[in-house]
Amino acid sequence: MNALVDGRRFLLRQLLPLLLLTVALLLAGAGPAFADPIGVAPAVPVDPVEPVEPVAPTDPSAPAENSDGEISIEINGPDDAPSSSIVVLLGITLLSVAPALLLMMSSFTKIFIVLAMTRNALSLPSIPPNQVLAGLALFLSLFIMSPVLGEINETALQPYLAGDIDFATTFEIASGPLREFMLLHTREEDLALITRAAGLENPENIAAVPLTTVIPAFMISELRAAFIIGFVIFIPFLVIDLVVSAALMAMGMMMLPPVMISLPFKILLFVLIDGWGLIITALVGSYR
Repeated sequence: MNALVDGRRFLLRQLLPLLLLTVALLLAGAGPAFADPIGVAPAVPVDPVEPVEPVAPTDPSAPAENSDGEISIEINGPDDAPSSSIVVLLGITLLSVAPALLLMMSSFTKIFIVLAMTRNALSLPSIPPNQVLAGLALFLSLFIMSPVLGEINETALQPYLAGDIDFATTFEIASGPLREFMLLHTREEDLALITRAAGLENPENIAAVPLTTVIPAFMISELRAAFIIGFVIFIPFLVIDLVVSAALMAMGMMMLPPVMISLPFKILLFVLIDGWGLIITALVGSYR
């Protein structure tokens, strides 16, 4: 019993200073809040704001109707020009289909195939890389297609942005220069092939050929022309491979790969004749 009493006294002696210190700190922190402010002006009461009567909602206006009673929705901005949101939407749509348009309706496919076949003829499967060939083919395509793109911009895009023509007329006018470009570089045999494959009747003239027939016929013609150019490029390098192989066979060095010996001679010949310049000149000249 005495031990329990002594333990309680010991705890009181240890905890009492801590409790007193805690109370003193609380009183010191809360003291200014309970003390009377000195030199502080009392707050001026603000008159309450009287509530305002709510305004009755206005009735929504009905959409505009045509003379035939049909509802029409205007998407144009001021001066009959298309709104900025419509222009942004059309731009995003064009960017999404730009790769397909670039492959099907421009010179990109032919140029890229010729450059890739030239790389294979040099026995360099990864030099230059595909990114370099695609970039070169892209800018050459823009260079070749610049008159067509300029005509589309002047006759279709700018009048549409100015509000002079609608979207359907813009599409019809813009397809004209592209159609003319593709027909100039499409063989009649390819047009006849696609027409027969689709089961269509023979058109009266070249202007009556639908665009859905012109595009695949143009791609077939471009592939044919690219393979012809690639075949011509392969011939001199094939001769070098044959000469090197015959020389190695005559010397009894049959275990040595002929490509290892012929590759320096191919590169030397290609550099001496300015091969890239000749190929690009031939590609650009084929579209004049």
